[in-house]
Amino acid sequence: MTITAVIDADGSTDPAEIPAYINALTSGADFAKGSRFAPGAGSADITPLRRLGNKALGLLVNTMYRTRYTDLCYGYNAFWATAVPAFGLQAEGTGRVWGDGFEIETLINLRAAAAGLTITEVPSYEHARIHGESNLNTLRDGRRVLRTILTEWHNR
Repeated sequence: MTITAVIDADGSTDPAEIPAYINALTSGADFAKGSRFAPGAGSADITPLRRLGNKALGLLVNTMYRTRYTDLCYGYNAFWATAVPAFGLQAEGTGRVWGDGFEIETLINLRAAAAGLTITEVPSYEHARIHGESNLNTLRDGRRVLRTILTEWHNR
């Protein structure tokens, strides 16, 4: 079976953590979700405002979807190839394409939960980026994540 691991190209995610994600999958998870807030994890990059927003949005999702995410807005994930259809992502040119912003991380997490996938969080450390500049705008992207949460809930 094929496993896909998703990491950031800016060097903030450590590929040396991939075995922990693989272990989560081979131990029974369909989706191994990274968390900067799980015990043993952390971040050299997150600001207090982003941490607060992530916590608030995570609380909303955990209440609505009955999940237990500790880090809704982190994109370091791994999953079995068989889980990909649950994400419902469309190829470019086939309709609305999600993923042109940071809300793609939340979208995948929501759809994994809605599909009933077995999800295991994996502690991860987010390093300071070593390539490029961040395109993140805390308020704009927070609104986009909130819109994604509400849209997905409405479309269930």
